[in-house]
Amino acid sequence: MERNVRRVRAEAVSRLDLITREEFDIQQQVLMRTREKLEALEKQVAELEKTTDA
Repeated sequence: MERNVRRVRAEAVSRLDLITREEFDIQQQVLMRTREKLEALEKQVAELEKTTDA
């Protein structure tokens, strides 16, 4: 009985499409770097727009 409960629980958890904490942390770091790059590019575009307006 206990084995069946564990098996059913494991199957239910696997269907939830969960990720590990390590995978979450890695994706969080990737997102942070992407955000930093985006902010830098936005700054560059703003500076280029200033030079073309002048």
